[in-house]
Amino acid sequence: MDALKQLQELVIVGRRKEVTELTQQLINEGTKPDRILYDGLLPGMSVVGERFEKGEYFIPEMLLAARSLNAGLDLLRPLLTDADMRPTGKVVLGTVKGDIHDIGKNLVAVMMQGAGFHVIDAGVDVPPERFVELIREHEPDIVGLSALLTTTMPSMEDTIEVFKSENVRDKVKVLIGGAPVTQEYANRIGADGFGRNATVAAQVAVKLVGA
Repeated sequence: MDALKQLQELVIVGRRKEVTELTQQLINEGTKPDRILYDGLLPGMSVVGERFEKGEYFIPEMLLAARSLNAGLDLLRPLLTDADMRPTGKVVLGTVKGDIHDIGKNLVAVMMQGAGFHVIDAGVDVPPERFVELIREHEPDIVGLSALLTTTMPSMEDTIEVFKSENVRDKVKVLIGGAPVTQEYANRIGADGFGRNATVAAQVAVKLVGA
């Protein structure tokens, strides 16, 4: 098995230490950083996403794979920056005000990175005004809003309304998701997209920046 294929397999099974070692070995051997990323790390994470969609993988397996992917990305980031590689787009992600759950948001962040996005993580319990600050500071293409509780879903609508009043709504696409969230709710509050899970959220994000 060639080294890039082996790297894919290591990401799929979540072997963080081995991913770090093999990524470093490939760098030392002079393999181009974009090849390591696009022929090794990302295809592995794509398989993980597909298995999650089919119900063959669950959150623990996703988290192990995510940590492995991030271990490789940590080594590649400075090299990719030096190579002046353009990301797919820029995304601000956060769990809305009143909600402190972050596993879903973190998985979305990983899958977004896997799709080539630069991700700014706003954290949890994020008030609308903080999202506005991050939009003005980072000028993202997309803002992703996460909520795990039915009681915090209204914070998504509140956030979009603040975007309008602060004149930043037309500067970003808004993508929402979380266990209680539906496409119908996304339509009702005027979001641009809905991701029923992390894999779909990344796919929708790619379509939004291509729109």
